[in-house]
Amino acid sequence: MNAEASKHELEQLLTWYVESGADEAIGDTPVNRIKVPRPNSALAPTVSTTTGESAPRKPGMKLPIESTDETAASACAIAATCLDLSSLRTALDAFNGCALKKTATQLVFSDGNPDAEVMLVGEAPGGDEDRVGRPFVGPAGKLLDLMLSAIGLDRTRAYITNIVPWRPPGNRNPSDNEVAICLPFLHRHIELVRPRILVLVGGVPANALLGVKQGITKVRGRWHIYRGNPHAHDGTEIPTMPIFHTAYLLRSPAKKKEAWRDLLEIKKRLEESG
Repeated sequence: MNAEASKHELEQLLTWYVESGADEAIGDTPVNRIKVPRPNSALAPTVSTTTGESAPRKPGMKLPIESTDETAASACAIAATCLDLSSLRTALDAFNGCALKKTATQLVFSDGNPDAEVMLVGEAPGGDEDRVGRPFVGPAGKLLDLMLSAIGLDRTRAYITNIVPWRPPGNRNPSDNEVAICLPFLHRHIELVRPRILVLVGGVPANALLGVKQGITKVRGRWHIYRGNPHAHDGTEIPTMPIFHTAYLLRSPAKKKEAWRDLLEIKKRLEESG
């Protein structure tokens, strides 16, 4: 094998690793995770939260780890202080409570017109979005643009974000914990934009924002009401239409007929309210 062929194979392997989510170097030496570690008598000291003095850590003692509920409560408190979209973006960029931030390239906040009547909420950024820093810019995003265009909308007349603003490794769906931690920021995001209509692109945002347990096939095609942050009780009521995720439509083109019906419902509601 010549050097050029070897280089090409190496590039293909590295590309496959990145697309699979292995996009961060962990260490230079392999770790034997089967080997049982020897007990270490020189235990690292801990610091007392009351006196500030060091104390020896007892064998088996676990360090306190903030729970998902505590992290979500912290996110809720931070989001509540944000008075506009700029401060919300800054707060999210500084927030370290979601582990996805450590593996993502950058924050993917939003795209489109924040003064638009229609706000779309997707699931999470993919590889293309992670590189560009805007939601729905890959093949699924191009299909979304075509769908919006079919009912007289584009990114100057719609506003787009995701329920989770960082790309999950390997483009997997965000976990329940990741959604719960990021949800307070999304509630505040919707509150600041104040759209007339919400469109939830996929089952993950539909389940999180509407509190439904059924899959997207069961909840799409009919209007629901988004009632805002359940901890705020501010009387928010926004007509909401869940639709198939455009990535799913690319894999299942036969479902585009149902998606078209949903788009017509959105167009009809806009015309009636306009």
